[in-house]
Amino acid sequence: MRYVKWVIIGLFWLSVAAFLHYTLPQRDIVRIVNTYEERQELNDWTRIFWSRPDDQSVNIINRDVQFIQGVTPEGRPRVYRNEDTSWSWPPYFKFDTANLYTEANDAISSKDKPEWVAVTHYGWRNEFLSIFPNAVAIKPVEGPDVRLIPWFNIIVLTLLAALFWAIWVRWRRFREARIDPVIEDVEDSLYAAGEAIEERRGRFRRWLDSWKSK
Repeated sequence: MRYVKWVIIGLFWLSVAAFLHYTLPQRDIVRIVNTYEERQELNDWTRIFWSRPDDQSVNIINRDVQFIQGVTPEGRPRVYRNEDTSWSWPPYFKFDTANLYTEANDAISSKDKPEWVAVTHYGWRNEFLSIFPNAVAIKPVEGPDVRLIPWFNIIVLTLLAALFWAIWVRWRRFREARIDPVIEDVEDSLYAAGEAIEERRGRFRRWLDSWKSK
């Protein structure tokens, strides 16, 4: 039973970590090499990884999606989709897909004369499932070695940690004040009942022994 408890707790925290990793913004230093538009199928469960900018996307099975291609300083490819989030989740309130597409085209550079940018995005890249992170902002940077501190993520994670700590402390106090005394009373009652039963058994044995001696 103890192992089941820890498995459930582990799965819970793993789900929380995966949710935060998918939702919180991340930044890549890349050189943009191309932008293009491609029709994507939305007729399976992977549609949850695509934005829903309007009610029609609930019913349609495909639509045109803009993509931004980049290359990291180490030469690794990065592909981002460019979709509005509007008022849906996650709450990035992105309405400027066309503007971002223009900025990406303007930032295209060659390997000989690279222009490095920081692409802010959320989501995951998975080649097998054909899912892509969604770019939400592009900002020029001085070079490929610039250091970007994720202040927003630090603040959010700190606030969440404080919230979970406060909930845990209040739960512990509530348990010590309300639940533990009840459990102790039940255990004492069970112990007293067990003692009484054992005492009766002892009397019964002594009565039997008295007959045996006769």
